[in-house]
Amino acid sequence: MPTVEVNIPDHIEMKIAQLVEQGEFVSQEEAIEQLLSTGIKAFKTSGPMDEDASLEDDGGMMGHDDEYVF
Repeated sequence: MPTVEVNIPDHIEMKIAQLVEQGEFVSQEEAIEQLLSTGIKAFKTSGPMDEDASLEDDGGMMGHDDEYVF
């Protein structure tokens, strides 16, 4: 299995750690692998979004592009 080094914002790392602590995943490695896999599947299903269209859909109320709702 390839090894990839990725820098992520602190708040994303904290959310992943919370999911592990809550028992959603066994480890951070498992969480990251499954969350990336889910993201890739969702991307393939819906494709990239037009940035202007995404703001219209949510009224521009979402946070940063790197924030996710778990």
